[in-house]
Amino acid sequence: MLRILIFVAAAFFLYKFFIGDKKKKMEKQKQEQENLSHSGEMVKDPVCGTYVPSDSDIRVKDKGEIYCFCSYECRDHFLEKKIED
Repeated sequence: MLRILIFVAAAFFLYKFFIGDKKKKMEKQKQEQENLSHSGEMVKDPVCGTYVPSDSDIRVKDKGEIYCFCSYECRDHFLEKKIED
């Protein structure tokens, strides 16, 4: 019985260790993206919110403002919304 309890406790701590590490990595990656965004190297896709390089090949110029997109699907969705407006 004691072995099972020790095994369950060890499994729980290992699980928490790996999950916590994954969360820290995701938070660090998000912070790095925000830093790049503030420096002007990365911009946020207006459709899905993904950060893309400011010199992205998929762009649309609308009323003097340039929008960068992560994919052609996001660009097409943006253009469809602009046509509806």
